[in-house]
Amino acid sequence: MFGIGDRERVRLRVLELASADARVVAGAAVGSLAQGGGDRWSDLDLTFAVADGVPVAEVLGDWTSNLVHELDAVQLFDLPSGPALYRVFLLPGCLQLDLSFTPASGFGAGGPKFRLLFGSTVERAYPSPPSAHELFGYAVHHALRARFSIERGRYWHAEYWVSGVRDYALSLACRRRNLPARYGRGFDDLPADVRDGFRDGLVRSLERDELLRALGTAVAGLLREADEVRELAAKLEPELRALTDPGRLPP
Repeated sequence: MFGIGDRERVRLRVLELASADARVVAGAAVGSLAQGGGDRWSDLDLTFAVADGVPVAEVLGDWTSNLVHELDAVQLFDLPSGPALYRVFLLPGCLQLDLSFTPASGFGAGGPKFRLLFGSTVERAYPSPPSAHELFGYAVHHALRARFSIERGRYWHAEYWVSGVRDYALSLACRRRNLPARYGRGFDDLPADVRDGFRDGLVRSLERDELLRALGTAVAGLLREADEVRELAAKLEPELRALTDPGRLPP
């Protein structure tokens, strides 16, 4: 596994690439390491501004060639986000490197974990957390899919949907407590009693009764955490409870 020294060497090399590239006019550290946080396992997350008029994809393509040649980097995937383009790499030792490039006219902090390294930024509004309605709606959708998959005997698919119900319900719990509500980032910071209420939402085997049991726990947790959408939850509660009742739908 990579060490902190390995990560630092990669960071310095990437910043050397930036200083040598006239097309790159600003750069920042983002993510867990930006404000002195992170730990031994944190990945390296750097973002750069590209001069307006220069294609972002062109710069990212050139940098990718350098990283593959010099650091034996493997490109995993791209994630477009508005005018920005994120590319995720895996380096030897399981070091993850996240690079993103944005036109200079749109380069700025998208959240509090942003530390400018050089150049300048523009003011940007932070993205809003997912709404309670959205989280609850996805959880209901997944609960339906879970039950239907169970009835079809597609138990692997059912497990996928049950886990989704649980995760959206936990995200709703995070939102209620002003914790990060995306990508499970706030789950471990929830109060212990809240987390414990979802333990039985973990699927322990791919059997019909076990899947229904876990689905019932996930739905019960969803309804407990639905204070922000209580009217909607109250309207749907009878159907959600019926959805998890083994006797309500014939096998």
